[in-house]
Amino acid sequence: MDRQNGGQPRRMSKKSLSARIEEARKSKATELDLTGEGLSQLPESLWQLSQLQQLYLDDNQLTAVPEALGQLSQLQDLDLAANN
Repeated sequence: MDRQNGGQPRRMSKKSLSARIEEARKSKATELDLTGEGLSQLPESLWQLSQLQQLYLDDNQLTAVPEALGQLSQLQDLDLAANN
């Protein structure tokens, strides 16, 4: 998952959201791009990704960020642009 393409996120194949999060957990991914997924709330399974350093949630329908976000202790970059 790479945002090096002229600042635009590279789109992943259309896996289910839960499958993508599970894949990130298993691979200990440090970056997860959930841009444009139409999310109005964040799935609880995200809080298991304690190794995340970059989380891209731009262009969704989020209106609040849950307190549980603090569980992502390694998080350095959080993109919430273009949400409600």
